[in-house]
Amino acid sequence: MEKETRKAVEAVWGYHQMKHDLKVADMIWVLGSHDLRVADRAAELWHGGLAPLVVMSGGFGNFTEGVFEKSEAELLAERAMELGVPEEAILIEGKSTNTGENVSFTRELLEKHGKKLTSAIAVQKPYMERRAYATIAKQWDELSVMVTSPQLSFAEYCSKEIPAEKVINIMVGDLQRIIEYPKRGFMIEQDVPERVTGAMHLLIENGYNEHTL
Repeated sequence: MEKETRKAVEAVWGYHQMKHDLKVADMIWVLGSHDLRVADRAAELWHGGLAPLVVMSGGFGNFTEGVFEKSEAELLAERAMELGVPEEAILIEGKSTNTGENVSFTRELLEKHGKKLTSAIAVQKPYMERRAYATIAKQWDELSVMVTSPQLSFAEYCSKEIPAEKVINIMVGDLQRIIEYPKRGFMIEQDVPERVTGAMHLLIENGYNEHTL
């Protein structure tokens, strides 16, 4: 990877992570993912006493339809239980196919169980922290939300199963959505520094446009 491209990747990767100072909340909320390492982060937070309840949200999305044999939420729950989170501490929402549905279906699930929660730690992939935060803040504005993700650098995150090229394509598309979706009422608007938008345009020009709008 050329130096200029690498710098652009790091700029976009860093922007997506919000680096929230996590405090005790009512729930740890994992939003659907093809990467089960988000469950590892949720288990870490639960063992750390940051919330008594873990909600796994996710059916089949763009990257798991036809790939996963069970819903994202079911597989995430299984992974968390393998890591010592008790089944009784977990609720499963296995219908949602996008972030907006993660929000609406999780609200329905909590209402069904009579749980009135006011705060959450949302867990996503490192390059989806900001998108998750912006969506929740818009669509569930009475919920106080912090976001976090597996604590990995770009190099540490990428793997044979989730290669760098795929990650770059996805995070460029997510950045574009952070810019465009507030106009459609899906997210709150957020400041995007010029160096980050410049990095996005450079990566698109270099062919990382598989997930752009």
